[in-house]
Amino acid sequence: MHATSHARHPFSRRKQSRQRTGTLPTALLLSLGLLVPLSANAAQEEHNEQTGFAPQGKTECIAPAKPGGGWDFTCRSVARLLDEQNLIPAGMQTLNVPGASGGVAFAHVKSKRHDDEQVIVSASSATTTRLGQHAYQDGKVDDVRWLMTLGADYGVIAVAEDSPYHSLTELLAAMQTDPKAVRFAGGDVAGGFDHLKVLMAAREAGIDNLRALPYLAYDSGSVAITQVMGGHLEAFTGDMTEARGFVESGHLRLLAVFSEERLPGQYSNIPTAREQGIDVVAPNWRGFYLPGGASDAAFDWWEQTLNRMAETPEWQQVMQDNGLMPFHKSGEALDRFITQQVSDVEQLSQELGLQ
Repeated sequence: MHATSHARHPFSRRKQSRQRTGTLPTALLLSLGLLVPLSANAAQEEHNEQTGFAPQGKTECIAPAKPGGGWDFTCRSVARLLDEQNLIPAGMQTLNVPGASGGVAFAHVKSKRHDDEQVIVSASSATTTRLGQHAYQDGKVDDVRWLMTLGADYGVIAVAEDSPYHSLTELLAAMQTDPKAVRFAGGDVAGGFDHLKVLMAAREAGIDNLRALPYLAYDSGSVAITQVMGGHLEAFTGDMTEARGFVESGHLRLLAVFSEERLPGQYSNIPTAREQGIDVVAPNWRGFYLPGGASDAAFDWWEQTLNRMAETPEWQQVMQDNGLMPFHKSGEALDRFITQQVSDVEQLSQELGLQ
């Protein structure tokens, strides 16, 4: 598959030249103020030379949902930092292509932009879930080039602030008594990753009639949340980045997070599902893929550029502010991970009767 490229440090060529001619070491020259470090633009130009590729003009990030969801968040956050760090030539536009839990965007890229090297596509566990369930028409895992994951956004169950439910245990107990007592809203199609979280939790709680549990799908997590806030449905299933703003505004209450341990910082007061007797962990990785026809040079450029962005303090702050946990994979390691996850989802979906 696609091996990870190891880019040379942007200063490597110039350092070698100076050392051959016997000049003072770079570190000493810098400390004496006699050498000015390469600007961000100059470093990026050298990076372009090393890979033999650079995008021409504006680039695009496709978010396979309406504005406000996790895919949209990933595109807009990364686009802003790439531009601020001068890592792209002329800005990046976010293009929302909603439908079929990423299926419309997947088909669009496969058929219309197969060799477009100016575009990256936001992806997540929801993408591999639908591929594992054969839900993308004629879509296969090797139709695209899996680029990188930048973090994991853990799943949550939430209710409106005035809901009678104050814990995941209470919510599941009501579902045990009456499977239709709790109607879930999610920004994913029926059978998708958001829906799977509910079914796995219900199965852990001993609920047998999983098919009877109501789940309503919306085009994004934010739309699903507004249905819960409006009192039209009882609970939201999605991810922390989707719920965060509504929790901070006081309109939404988190009942559980599907992580191994409690999240750090401001979310450390949210109990995990495991703490409440439900042994389900559901990390939703956030990352990107490239069109299947993208060249190796383009792949290397995007991989190295996103790696540089991911190492900045600004990206670390974005992760901390939005409850993202470290989950960084690329190259062959990512290919193996994606292939295994698609296989696992296929098996789990068969066990739950979803295909």
